[in-house]
Amino acid sequence: MKHRADFVAASKALRQSAQSMLVQARNRHDENPARVGFTCSKKVGNAVARNRAKRRLRAAARSVFATHARAGFDYVLIGRHTETSERPFDQLVSDLRSAVNKLHQKADQ
Repeated sequence: MKHRADFVAASKALRQSAQSMLVQARNRHDENPARVGFTCSKKVGNAVARNRAKRRLRAAARSVFATHARAGFDYVLIGRHTETSERPFDQLVSDLRSAVNKLHQKADQ
């Protein structure tokens, strides 16, 4: 996702907190492929820290969303202050996988 309007729309939809990130999901109710956006505020740190956190989130998303993403959904991954950068990568992936599963359960209700 690249447009601010998409991020704003996702912020008003479902959200699930994990230890290393916050995941927001919005069902667009269409059959287009899933879209993913990443963001880190200045609370995460300087530009180097924010970019490192986003790189780690992108890598985790590649491994999780290959099998867990649903068509027609927008996902936004929001990095946290030190947890996103310092958490071991396998736990970061596990956090994302469990957050996405919980979001899908909420969406199905």
